[in-house]
Amino acid sequence: MQFDWDFFWKALFTPSDAFLDGLVLTIVISVVAMVLATVLGLVVALMRRSRFAGLRWCASVYIWIIRGTPLLVQLVIIYTGLAAVGVYQFHDVSLLGLSVKAAVQAAVIGLMMNESAYIAEIIRAGMDSVPKGQFEAAASLGMTTTRLMRWIVVPQSLRVMVPPLGNSFNGMMKTTSVLSVIGVSEMFLVTQSISSATFHTFEIFIVVAIYYLALTTIWTFIQAWIENRLARQLGIEQRVPITARLLGARKANPALEGVPA
Repeated sequence: MQFDWDFFWKALFTPSDAFLDGLVLTIVISVVAMVLATVLGLVVALMRRSRFAGLRWCASVYIWIIRGTPLLVQLVIIYTGLAAVGVYQFHDVSLLGLSVKAAVQAAVIGLMMNESAYIAEIIRAGMDSVPKGQFEAAASLGMTTTRLMRWIVVPQSLRVMVPPLGNSFNGMMKTTSVLSVIGVSEMFLVTQSISSATFHTFEIFIVVAIYYLALTTIWTFIQAWIENRLARQLGIEQRVPITARLLGARKANPALEGVPA
């Protein structure tokens, strides 16, 4: 079996409408799920920091269960398991004039729940990075919780939270390939269909790998821009240039020259 270069270049530069639809769906699901996961993760993180033991216990159990079970299992339980036991069954709905399929709804909820458990820990770690003395100083000045979060906690914790949050979104875009198990016609499932129809398995999977790489690379540039902009606003010198982020190439630290490994 020989590599079909004509098929490869055609699939790469003039992909089918189905493939482009899968690409768009991959991006949309990733963005929507990430936004919702961030909101839910914030709620869970605040519950983890609550002075009420019941809220802390519920948040801890939620994180333990979600982080301790595979996403694939969670998707199957959400989409087919809930319907099987009569709890809830997803149906196609119309939203803003667009038809949202049942499998897509389950996919967004599954990714949201899975990612929120990790984001909750990211947010909690970011809040914990703020010295406790600043909380006590704000309380002594009579600052409300809202003003405390807005002017003290959020500006300082963002510097810690943005990089791992960006990495989480980067990983989510690749994780969308798992959604094919519940029939979501994202980019990976469309690729499987093309492979089955054309028998050009190797060629089409290289194409989809390039598209996934392009998505994550574009997001890497966006994430670097966000981090650098935030660093400038906080008066922090840029730590890692974009080449180092992509290729892992860093300049040698003069302070470490001559120091044995």
